[in-house]
Amino acid sequence: MSQLHIINHPMVQHKLSIMRNKETGSKDFRQLLKEISLLMGYEVTRDIPLDPIEIETPICKMTARQVSGRKLAIVPILRAGLGMVDGLLELVPVARVGHIGLYRNEETHEPVVYYSKLPEDINTRMVIVTDPMLATGGSASDALTMLKKKGCTNIRLMCLVGVPEGIERVQREHPDIDIYLAAVDDHLNENAYIVPGLGDAGDRIFGTK
Repeated sequence: MSQLHIINHPMVQHKLSIMRNKETGSKDFRQLLKEISLLMGYEVTRDIPLDPIEIETPICKMTARQVSGRKLAIVPILRAGLGMVDGLLELVPVARVGHIGLYRNEETHEPVVYYSKLPEDINTRMVIVTDPMLATGGSASDALTMLKKKGCTNIRLMCLVGVPEGIERVQREHPDIDIYLAAVDDHLNENAYIVPGLGDAGDRIFGTK
């Protein structure tokens, strides 16, 4: 069964509080999202397997450990998911990056796919799907389905803020996928926005309306 991981580290919660503030501008919002993504990345990658490697320090030879041959891929859900990529790349600079483009139909609130570009060997990698908001869960669920059709078997969903409705949908449709969040908010409003949330993450990242 899918596990829900709430990353409640004090620095994550502190930065998230600043991001929620409507007075926080796009420049600071982007920087904070990058910083939180790096911090969350430590937990998302906590159990990456390590292989022994023989190296020589300035003092002597030793057996050290490095990430095993099965590497990472980061797949943001466009467009807001892009804001989480740079933080993860600081943590794992050699990760490959794919993109899945989805937008929400304003009437049905369901996702529509308009773009997909993934690394050719994505089915051999541990995949971290990023999207700041886990609202209805529709976009996340569709993205996870697309990746599974590509043969991916080791996927994690990393979001900033979620609500019970979205969490329940992803867990129901993808019971094998772990979800990582910084906070679980109260509910969705009539326009399917997270309450209290932090507004439209894409607009706040890119300064659009």
